[in-house]
Amino acid sequence: MRKRPMPPSTDSPTGVPCHTRDDLERRLLRKLDLRTMSIIVVMSALNSIDQTNVSNARLAGYEADLHLEGNQYATILSIAYVGFIVMQLPANMLLHWMQRPAVFLPSCMVAWGVISVLTGITKNYTAAFVTRFFLGFVEAPFTPGVLFLISGWYKRDEIALRTSIVLCGTLLSTVFGSVLASSIVLTSMQGVLGLAAWRWLFYITGSITILAAICAVFILPDFPHNTRWLTPEERALAVSRLAEDNELEKRTTVQGLWDAVSDWKVWWFSVAFVIQCIAQSFFIYFPTLVFTLGYNLKQTLLLCTPPWVFAVIIALALSKHSDKAQRRYIYIFASNAIAVIGVVISMCTMNTAARYISLFLMAQVIGGGMVLWAWINNTFAREPAKRAAAIALINGLSQVGNMIGSFVWPSNWGPTYRYSYGVCFAALGVSTSMFGVLHLYLKYVNKQIEKNERDAKDVNELRVPIGFRYLV
Repeated sequence: MRKRPMPPSTDSPTGVPCHTRDDLERRLLRKLDLRTMSIIVVMSALNSIDQTNVSNARLAGYEADLHLEGNQYATILSIAYVGFIVMQLPANMLLHWMQRPAVFLPSCMVAWGVISVLTGITKNYTAAFVTRFFLGFVEAPFTPGVLFLISGWYKRDEIALRTSIVLCGTLLSTVFGSVLASSIVLTSMQGVLGLAAWRWLFYITGSITILAAICAVFILPDFPHNTRWLTPEERALAVSRLAEDNELEKRTTVQGLWDAVSDWKVWWFSVAFVIQCIAQSFFIYFPTLVFTLGYNLKQTLLLCTPPWVFAVIIALALSKHSDKAQRRYIYIFASNAIAVIGVVISMCTMNTAARYISLFLMAQVIGGGMVLWAWINNTFAREPAKRAAAIALINGLSQVGNMIGSFVWPSNWGPTYRYSYGVCFAALGVSTSMFGVLHLYLKYVNKQIEKNERDAKDVNELRVPIGFRYLV
């Protein structure tokens, strides 16, 4: 999108003199980043910890204590995604209708914290299955809801970095979750009150989640027009700068749903994302893959940390540069290509050093995923109702990939997991190609928009605002 220069001698749409608008905008962004982004990162980290605790618990007797056999562990992992698939779309439509993310998202967070605590008291496969099933339902609104909230505050060239900061909470959860698990599982809590340490892992993290959710109610914003802790000047600026950036269209929640389901780009993104999730299925088995290096349990959990620290650094750098360059696909392509190198290394050798390095190369693929979410937000930026439905549809359907991915790493394929890595290799190739097709299509559309602008005799003939371009 071409930025529109603002004449220095006129007033901005907010009523603020132009020579002070830049200062006010910087203060607004600083306020949003410090207050909003910080609490969302914490919420995102706890969301991921509660999802992935089962992976760390697996190394500390979870399967043996619950007497799991065959594919029962993989089924427990995959069943949570049913709730994700079913609930994400209606939840985001409800959020768009309510316009109160400061109440809606923390309420969901309290619910999944309670279910996490209940996971600690499970005694058998059936109980574990039921808790994971309902965990998916109450966690489903979080990711699409947060992405929709971010897109309701930040401009197109600000979204990738903020999305990455938020989703880095997921990576940080892997870092701190492994450290927390190593200390709880192996030292202080084993046998306390006669309970296995993995049960305490669920009790403690679930309780922290509930406490953080209560705090989030008072910190998290709603949207620019109804957030109480903005000054009138800040509120006017927050509303107007998005209108200037996106030329927002007003559609009802139901109209937005229809717009989303009738746009082929939504379905193309969805299918490509399903395949990308299969390629990234090693995320949920990461502690197991590190364990194949031959270290003990405590060392394994601690060795899970460095690859994700590296991934956080790469993700932030990739997203910041993507925003600055106003390009998306090339960064997704580069990230996937590096992940392919990591996958090939793991397929070809059992050398400890080489396989550990390959985990770094694979983990950084999350950076490309963060740029991808920014691309999705940008592609549907002009229509908030459609964007809410599109984000939920794409993220919800992508969970099919996570369900499939849960069965890609059976124990009898270990310790090499060569066939599992082969599946990831093929999936990365297909998803990267599909995103490439969409990249070429949007480039073509941008050229047509430019041609229409040159040829149009009347601005009313244009189907998009003057200066609008898809980010590619």
